[in-house]
Amino acid sequence: MPSSVVFLGPSLPVEEAREILDATYLPPIQRGDLAQLPRENPPAAVGIVDGRFLQSFSVSPKEVLKAMDAGIRFYGSSSMGALRAVELARYGMIGVGQVFELFASGELDADDEVAMVFDQSSFRPISDPLVNLRIALAEAHRQRVISEETRRLFIEEARRIYFPDRTFKRVLQSIENKISAQEVQALREFLANAPDAKRDDAIQLLHEMKTYLDTLNA
Repeated sequence: MPSSVVFLGPSLPVEEAREILDATYLPPIQRGDLAQLPRENPPAAVGIVDGRFLQSFSVSPKEVLKAMDAGIRFYGSSSMGALRAVELARYGMIGVGQVFELFASGELDADDEVAMVFDQSSFRPISDPLVNLRIALAEAHRQRVISEETRRLFIEEARRIYFPDRTFKRVLQSIENKISAQEVQALREFLANAPDAKRDDAIQLLHEMKTYLDTLNA
């Protein structure tokens, strides 16, 4: 199969990613990383899932465009990848998943929606991205676990919390005296197995990359 590179961090463990796509997995992307890709025999496809926000400068659209000009096919999802895919879709970058669609439609427009903090060595998530909370709470409301009023209250409270400190648990603790005990318990049980949009989108990106690479190998 032609070579591929995926920049991946807290959205999905690399061990699980390898079960879907045999690729070179690199840590969350930051400015300058794309310049390190081989100029001779570059990868056929690059997937950007996670990127660095606070720790260093983010990868710029111009860096991605330059690599695309070299013939590399780019995919983006979940986090930094979704943001760059929205900006560069007209130039051929392929956006994948729910998070990309929310930004592409204009429903979301703030980088803070996907921002989170994670352990620098293990990439274990320490906070929960706002976009995951939005999608999970929308599903909880769809399943009638909570009322629309509670959904709005939860998201409003989540937005007030600075993203490094934002977690499902902390938000729920902040509003539990404003909603019924029944909803608190129902929501706590739901959130124990809440949908993880960034994870789901990363998995979808890997499958789409594999499908493309398989066609090159056919």
